[in-house]
Amino acid sequence: MKKIDHLLAEKLLEISAIKLQPDNPFTWASGWNSPIYTDNRKTLSYPEIRTFIKVELCRMIMENFPGVDAVAGVATGAIAQGALVADELNLPYVYVRSSPKDHGLENLIEGNLIPGQKVVVIEDLISTGKSSLKAVEAVRNAGCEVVGMAAIFTYGFPEAEEAFKNAGVELCTLGNYNAMLEVAVETEYIRQSDVETLKEWRINPSEWTPVAR
Repeated sequence: MKKIDHLLAEKLLEISAIKLQPDNPFTWASGWNSPIYTDNRKTLSYPEIRTFIKVELCRMIMENFPGVDAVAGVATGAIAQGALVADELNLPYVYVRSSPKDHGLENLIEGNLIPGQKVVVIEDLISTGKSSLKAVEAVRNAGCEVVGMAAIFTYGFPEAEEAFKNAGVELCTLGNYNAMLEVAVETEYIRQSDVETLKEWRINPSEWTPVAR
Protein backbone atom coordinates (compact mmCIF):
# COMPACT_ATOMS: atom_id res chain seq x y z
CA MET A 1 0.00 0.00 0.00
CA LYS A 2 1.39 3.40 -1.00
CA LYS A 3 2.19 5.96 1.66
CA ILE A 4 0.22 9.21 1.79
CA ASP A 5 3.24 11.30 0.78
CA HIS A 6 3.73 9.21 -2.37
CA LEU A 7 0.01 9.24 -3.24
CA LEU A 8 -0.08 13.01 -2.83
CA ALA A 9 3.04 13.46 -4.98
CA GLU A 10 1.44 11.44 -7.78
CA LYS A 11 -1.66 13.63 -7.68
CA LEU A 12 0.23 16.96 -7.53
CA LEU A 13 2.50 16.00 -10.42
CA GLU A 14 -0.42 14.69 -12.47
CA ILE A 15 -2.28 18.01 -12.42
CA SER A 16 0.90 20.14 -12.59
CA ALA A 17 0.36 21.58 -9.12
CA ILE A 18 4.06 20.70 -8.93
CA LYS A 19 6.22 21.35 -11.97
CA LEU A 20 9.86 20.28 -12.26
CA GLN A 21 12.17 21.94 -14.78
CA PRO A 22 15.80 21.36 -13.78
CA ASP A 23 17.00 22.36 -17.26
CA ASN A 24 14.81 25.46 -17.50
CA PRO A 25 14.37 26.75 -13.94
CA PHE A 26 11.70 29.11 -12.71
CA THR A 27 12.34 32.44 -11.02
CA TRP A 28 10.50 32.87 -7.73
CA ALA A 29 9.17 36.21 -6.49
CA SER A 30 12.14 36.24 -4.10
CA GLY A 31 14.47 36.22 -7.10
CA TRP A 32 15.67 32.68 -6.41
CA ASN A 33 16.30 30.34 -9.32
CA SER A 34 14.31 27.16 -8.78
CA PRO A 35 13.89 23.86 -10.65
CA ILE A 36 10.48 23.44 -9.00
CA TYR A 37 7.28 25.46 -8.88
CA THR A 38 4.38 24.52 -6.64
CA ASP A 39 0.82 25.86 -6.76
CA ASN A 40 -1.43 23.77 -4.54
CA ARG A 41 -4.40 26.03 -5.27
CA LYS A 42 -4.78 24.01 -8.45
CA THR A 43 -6.01 21.09 -6.35
CA LEU A 44 -9.23 22.99 -5.65
CA SER A 45 -10.28 22.48 -9.27
CA TYR A 46 -10.17 18.68 -8.94
CA PRO A 47 -12.90 17.40 -6.57
CA GLU A 48 -11.30 14.00 -5.98
CA ILE A 49 -7.89 15.49 -5.13
CA ARG A 50 -9.44 18.33 -3.14
CA THR A 51 -11.36 15.82 -1.04
CA PHE A 52 -8.31 13.57 -0.62
CA ILE A 53 -6.31 16.48 0.80
CA LYS A 54 -9.16 17.61 3.05
CA VAL A 55 -9.71 14.13 4.49
CA GLU A 56 -6.01 13.48 5.05
CA LEU A 57 -5.46 16.88 6.69
CA CYS A 58 -8.37 16.14 9.03
CA ARG A 59 -6.96 12.71 9.85
CA MET A 60 -3.55 14.22 10.54
CA ILE A 61 -5.04 16.88 12.81
CA MET A 62 -7.10 14.37 14.80
CA GLU A 63 -4.06 12.13 15.26
CA ASN A 64 -1.52 14.83 16.13
CA PHE A 65 -3.52 17.73 17.57
CA PRO A 66 -6.47 16.30 19.55
CA GLY A 67 -8.60 18.75 21.46
CA VAL A 68 -8.26 21.57 18.94
CA ASP A 69 -10.90 24.31 19.28
CA ALA A 70 -10.52 26.23 16.01
CA VAL A 71 -8.85 26.22 12.60
CA ALA A 72 -6.90 29.10 11.03
CA GLY A 73 -5.98 29.19 7.34
CA VAL A 74 -3.01 31.18 6.05
CA ALA A 75 -3.83 33.64 3.25
CA THR A 76 -4.07 33.23 0.44
CA GLY A 77 -3.15 29.71 -0.55
CA ALA A 78 -4.67 27.93 2.44
CA ILE A 79 -7.87 29.94 2.87
CA ALA A 80 -10.07 27.53 0.92
CA GLN A 81 -8.50 24.30 2.16
CA GLY A 82 -8.58 25.57 5.73
CA ALA A 83 -12.32 26.29 5.41
CA LEU A 84 -12.91 22.80 4.03
CA VAL A 85 -11.03 21.24 6.94
CA ALA A 86 -12.87 23.35 9.53
CA ASP A 87 -16.19 22.40 7.98
CA GLU A 88 -15.32 18.68 8.02
CA LEU A 89 -14.23 18.89 11.67
CA ASN A 90 -17.20 21.14 12.56
CA LEU A 91 -14.89 23.73 14.11
CA PRO A 92 -14.82 27.55 14.05
CA TYR A 93 -12.70 28.99 11.24
CA VAL A 94 -10.64 32.13 10.65
CA TYR A 95 -7.99 33.08 8.16
CA VAL A 96 -4.89 35.15 8.71
CA ARG A 97 -3.89 37.88 6.27
CA SER A 98 -0.27 38.52 5.32
CA SER A 99 -0.78 42.12 6.50
CA PRO A 100 -3.68 44.03 8.09
CA LYS A 101 -6.42 45.38 5.87
CA ASP A 102 -5.75 49.00 4.96
CA HIS A 103 -9.35 50.08 5.53
CA GLY A 104 -12.35 49.42 7.74
CA LEU A 105 -11.41 47.54 10.90
CA GLU A 106 -7.89 46.89 9.57
CA ASN A 107 -8.18 43.23 10.51
CA LEU A 108 -5.20 40.91 10.39
CA ILE A 109 -7.34 37.92 11.36
CA GLU A 110 -10.66 37.55 9.56
CA GLY A 111 -13.20 35.81 11.74
CA ASN A 112 -13.56 35.45 15.48
CA LEU A 113 -11.03 33.83 17.80
CA ILE A 114 -11.66 33.56 21.52
CA PRO A 115 -8.61 34.01 23.76
CA GLY A 116 -7.53 30.68 25.22
CA GLN A 117 -8.67 28.61 22.25
CA LYS A 118 -6.40 25.87 20.95
CA VAL A 119 -5.84 26.54 17.26
CA VAL A 120 -4.35 24.48 14.45
CA VAL A 121 -3.00 26.51 11.53
CA ILE A 122 -3.47 25.21 7.97
CA GLU A 123 -0.88 26.01 5.30
CA ASP A 124 -0.67 24.90 1.67
CA LEU A 125 3.10 25.09 1.18
CA ILE A 126 6.10 25.44 3.49
CA SER A 127 9.15 27.06 1.90
CA THR A 128 11.25 29.23 4.24
CA GLY A 129 8.47 29.19 6.83
CA LYS A 130 8.53 32.97 7.35
CA SER A 131 4.98 33.74 6.21
CA SER A 132 3.63 30.62 7.94
CA LEU A 133 5.18 31.55 11.26
CA LYS A 134 3.98 35.14 10.86
CA ALA A 135 0.45 33.73 10.87
CA VAL A 136 1.26 31.70 13.98
CA GLU A 137 2.44 34.89 15.69
CA ALA A 138 -0.82 36.64 14.81
CA VAL A 139 -2.89 33.84 16.34
CA ARG A 140 -0.75 33.87 19.47
CA ASN A 141 -1.10 37.64 19.72
CA ALA A 142 -4.87 37.12 19.70
CA GLY A 143 -4.43 35.23 22.97
CA CYS A 144 -4.75 31.73 21.55
CA GLU A 145 -2.55 28.67 21.77
CA VAL A 146 -1.21 27.33 18.48
CA VAL A 147 -1.10 23.57 18.99
CA GLY A 148 0.57 23.00 15.62
CA MET A 149 0.53 23.52 11.88
CA ALA A 150 -0.81 21.10 9.26
CA ALA A 151 0.39 21.67 5.70
CA ILE A 152 -0.06 20.04 2.33
CA PHE A 153 3.57 20.08 1.18
CA THR A 154 7.03 21.11 2.38
CA TYR A 155 10.31 21.62 0.55
CA GLY A 156 12.10 20.65 3.75
CA PHE A 157 14.55 23.54 3.72
CA PRO A 158 16.93 23.35 6.71
CA GLU A 159 16.24 27.00 7.56
CA ALA A 160 12.50 26.31 7.73
CA GLU A 161 12.99 23.33 10.03
CA GLU A 162 15.16 25.47 12.29
CA ALA A 163 12.63 28.33 12.25
CA PHE A 164 9.75 26.07 13.31
CA LYS A 165 11.89 24.55 16.05
CA ASN A 166 12.86 27.98 17.39
CA ALA A 167 9.22 29.12 17.29
CA GLY A 168 8.10 26.03 19.20
CA VAL A 169 5.64 24.99 16.49
CA GLU A 170 5.03 21.34 15.63
CA LEU A 171 4.73 20.97 11.85
CA CYS A 172 2.99 18.04 10.18
CA THR A 173 2.78 17.74 6.40
CA LEU A 174 1.05 15.36 4.01
CA GLY A 175 3.77 15.54 1.38
CA ASN A 176 7.46 16.30 1.21
CA TYR A 177 10.22 16.97 -1.28
CA ASN A 178 12.03 13.64 -0.94
CA ALA A 179 8.91 11.54 -1.54
CA MET A 180 8.01 13.74 -4.50
CA LEU A 181 11.45 13.16 -6.08
CA GLU A 182 11.05 9.40 -5.68
CA VAL A 183 7.67 9.49 -7.42
CA ALA A 184 8.96 11.80 -10.15
CA VAL A 185 11.69 9.26 -11.01
CA GLU A 186 9.35 6.25 -10.77
CA THR A 187 6.84 7.86 -13.14
CA GLU A 188 9.63 9.09 -15.46
CA TYR A 189 8.57 12.69 -14.94
CA ILE A 190 12.29 13.42 -14.55
CA ARG A 191 15.48 11.51 -15.33
CA GLN A 192 17.49 9.82 -12.62
CA SER A 193 20.34 12.15 -13.61
CA ASP A 194 18.17 15.14 -12.58
CA VAL A 195 17.86 13.99 -8.97
CA GLU A 196 21.27 15.23 -7.85
CA THR A 197 20.55 18.68 -9.28
CA LEU A 198 17.22 18.83 -7.49
CA LYS A 199 18.83 17.74 -4.21
CA GLU A 200 21.58 20.35 -4.54
CA TRP A 201 18.99 23.09 -4.99
CA ARG A 202 17.16 22.10 -1.82
CA ILE A 203 20.35 22.35 0.27
CA ASN A 204 21.05 25.99 -0.66
CA PRO A 205 18.15 27.37 -2.76
CA SER A 206 19.04 31.05 -2.42
CA GLU A 207 22.48 30.55 -3.99
CA TRP A 208 21.64 27.80 -6.48
CA THR A 209 22.30 28.40 -10.17
CA PRO A 210 21.48 25.97 -12.98
CA VAL A 211 24.37 24.13 -14.61
CA ALA A 212 24.48 24.31 -18.40
CA ARG A 213 24.26 20.92 -20.08
